[in-house]
Amino acid sequence: MKKLLQLKLKFMARLVLARYKPEVIGITGSVGKTSTKEAVYAVLKGKFNVRRSLKNYNNELGVPLTILGVDSPGRSIGGWLRVWGHFIKLLIIKDKNYPTVLVLEMGIDRPGDMKYLISIVIPKIGLVTGVGSSHLEFFNKPENIQKEKRVLAESLDKESLAVLNYDNELTREMAGSVICQVLTYGLDEGADIKAQEINFNFRSGDANLLGVSFKLNYRGAIVPVFLPHVIGYPPIYASLAASAVALHYSINLVEIAQALSDFRLPAGRLNLLPGRNNTKIIDDTYNSSPDSCLAALAILSEVKAVRGRKVAVLGDMLELGNASDIGHAEVGKKAAASVDLLVAVGEKGKLIGEAAQTAGLKEIIYLPDSLKAAESILDIISSDDLILVKGSQGARMERVVKVLMSEPEKSFDLLVRQGRDWQ
Repeated sequence: MKKLLQLKLKFMARLVLARYKPEVIGITGSVGKTSTKEAVYAVLKGKFNVRRSLKNYNNELGVPLTILGVDSPGRSIGGWLRVWGHFIKLLIIKDKNYPTVLVLEMGIDRPGDMKYLISIVIPKIGLVTGVGSSHLEFFNKPENIQKEKRVLAESLDKESLAVLNYDNELTREMAGSVICQVLTYGLDEGADIKAQEINFNFRSGDANLLGVSFKLNYRGAIVPVFLPHVIGYPPIYASLAASAVALHYSINLVEIAQALSDFRLPAGRLNLLPGRNNTKIIDDTYNSSPDSCLAALAILSEVKAVRGRKVAVLGDMLELGNASDIGHAEVGKKAAASVDLLVAVGEKGKLIGEAAQTAGLKEIIYLPDSLKAAESILDIISSDDLILVKGSQGARMERVVKVLMSEPEKSFDLLVRQGRDWQ
């Protein structure tokens, strides 16, 4: 039944694409797809009629639904009939408001997924945010993930553009196997588009986060960029990737910098939230992998002006296959160098704590799951602490943030997985 639904959605999406001929930007990567999607949307929305992927619609069902511009009806037969009616209407009556640019997340879970997504739509711009250790359960090693994601870049024709993360070696290597134009981005000097003089900004003397500033350098042309709503390196990389896309559309650097000032991350992705007892929360609870967790901990290493402690509340990282133990150990070692207190949550989280202890961290608390962590967290944190909360979707670490945040009544709007089906 699911297979039949996939084929029907594929058929509908291809017909709609043929009728409206939007330019498509396809984004894939082990981490940072959604953040990059939002950054691309931020830089293009002032110039074009843009639609980005709905919610987390990035698979064989979600990509066609975004192309059609409809939410998933779930198991509702009536809902699917309305989707069919919307499709027929798009074909019969020309929709003058149909987007000219589609920004699509293209996620993979298993070998062959990207080939299927490319059979629905071949993008004009293919963007690869990086190749890491997420989804190793079905790929065994990062090189197999690279092979799968390379399908996107290699599908692009000579008139298209591949945007590649230069700092990620397995992504950078893709430049050698494509026939299209290539723009690279990163912090490394070899990238076409670079971020320099990065600062995670605090007001002098206290821990009020103000965001991130850096210099955007495109082949020697430099403009200052300020991101007031985000923190950390992932949004910087997202901004650089979006800048490459914007340059392809002839948007100048000053306009790019101005557009990025409105860039916000989706819920659960390095969002800055005020916490109880004058604490500050870095809410990164949407998901977790070793790469993304190491990146989040790097933020704590960079931050200087904190009155209280640096605290990491880290839960299980799932779907890592044979790399699970190594991945959790790497995170634990980084935590030991980054935080004053580690709260290790869950069965796999315990591996993080053990590795951190081996690396010399003294203050470690072990809790069995996010429910117990949420129950205990207010007795653990102190005034003025800066607290990173992170874990895989299945770890449900947003429960901890909800207890910590100073305005829990806003949790439905600010946190992930607050819908009725998750509660």
